[in-house]
Amino acid sequence: MTTKGSTPAKTFKIGGDLEVNRLGFGAMRITGKGIWGEPQNPEEAKRVLKRVLELGVNFIDTADSYGPEVSERLIGEALAPFPKGLVIATKGGLTRQGPDEWLPVGRPEYLAQQVELSLRRLKTDVIDLWQLHRIDPKVPVEESLGVIAKLQKAGKIRHVGLSEVKPAEIDQARKVLEIVSVQNRYNVGDREHEDVLEYCEKHNLGFIPWYPVAAGKLARPGGTLDTVAKRHGASVAQLSIAWLLYRSPVMLPIPGTSSVAHLEENMKSAEITLSDRELKEIEEAAR
Repeated sequence: MTTKGSTPAKTFKIGGDLEVNRLGFGAMRITGKGIWGEPQNPEEAKRVLKRVLELGVNFIDTADSYGPEVSERLIGEALAPFPKGLVIATKGGLTRQGPDEWLPVGRPEYLAQQVELSLRRLKTDVIDLWQLHRIDPKVPVEESLGVIAKLQKAGKIRHVGLSEVKPAEIDQARKVLEIVSVQNRYNVGDREHEDVLEYCEKHNLGFIPWYPVAAGKLARPGGTLDTVAKRHGASVAQLSIAWLLYRSPVMLPIPGTSSVAHLEENMKSAEITLSDRELKEIEEAAR
């Protein structure tokens, strides 16, 4: 599945000290439909998590709201005690009212409680990367992150990141504590957060794209992405993930799935070597 050409960096250091393989795993899909409740097959979910490690992935991203609680609990049950070098990132600040329903709550006492519960479910003493899932418009971000700074000083959180933010909001947050990563929606056909990616490159922050696979017209059969993918014996989804690895050295894609077969397929994306000509083709199609 490879051709000759330059290959992107294999690893990135989150916060300058947590070295991870750049293709990680997003653990949102190991829950029920609508990211609500238990997965249809809990044992398969645990098999997926164990296979993640066997495939050399050492960066897993989850959130207390996935399930809610289910994703974190399964990670704790399947993988704790965590092997050396495995980085688990989680998020807090979104509450759940039902399937596909999400509401931000950034009150300090709530976030502090959620950190303690995440530690318990993940069966760990320290959260490697804790991310504010959304800024709550009703609570100043300084208040939300002030309590997180205290928990970080207490040794319960190693690094802190943000999710769905713009550069001005990152600047605001960085006045309270050090920010090492940003998780925003981004893929080859959705560049709304290009300015945030540029900010992350400038400040060496990890950029974690959610919704990493191209959709719509760009992904249609017979289109440019499909044509380039077929050249590599790959799917459009695999090509979308491979493109992200080329797009920026701070990019940390975390494709998720609830199936071992799909996981293995996603991980093969890192083997695709794109030529400069192909990258240009993809850019032109996306434009």
